[in-house]
Amino acid sequence: MLSRIVVCCCNMLKKLIESLTHFPEKRGYWLFYCAIGVVLLATALIFQHVLEELPCLVCIQIRLWITLLILLSIAGMLVRESRWVNAVNVSVLLVAVGMVERSYLLLGTERGFVFADCGFDLGLPAWLAIEENLPWLYRVETSCGYTPELLFGITMAEALMALSVVFLIVSFCVTILAFWQMFKSNKT
Repeated sequence: MLSRIVVCCCNMLKKLIESLTHFPEKRGYWLFYCAIGVVLLATALIFQHVLEELPCLVCIQIRLWITLLILLSIAGMLVRESRWVNAVNVSVLLVAVGMVERSYLLLGTERGFVFADCGFDLGLPAWLAIEENLPWLYRVETSCGYTPELLFGITMAEALMALSVVFLIVSFCVTILAFWQMFKSNKT
């Protein structure tokens, strides 16, 4: 009985790995990332413009990471059947790392276990003055401190931290398995 359970679990794990290996080739995978990015930006804009919760520096930096995720998702959809998809996968993984780092800083500032100097300057070069070109989306309007509550006492910083970690785990697994599949197919 125990051996049947182990065999069943191994088969399920094998199927999961096989499906994750081919995720980057599927349009739905990239559409999902793009949709998540659009929903996150829309939520941020609703909180900013409807509920009047002004964004801080770290919030805007997270918005920039999310925007980059959307752009990479579009690129991933366009190149999903070529070898370039691996470069997009690595880029998405780097976005996930950046989002985890910024979310940790935001959560730490909110909870008081990280002390950060949170000003009003994004620190972008003059040729990328995105806060001047799209102020309704990227202008820093308050200093860091607290984030608004979303649902059930969960703050935006807590939700972003959890979402970013899940995003990092998924993108890491998909990237590693895609490279494994590429190397495996090159050997044969």
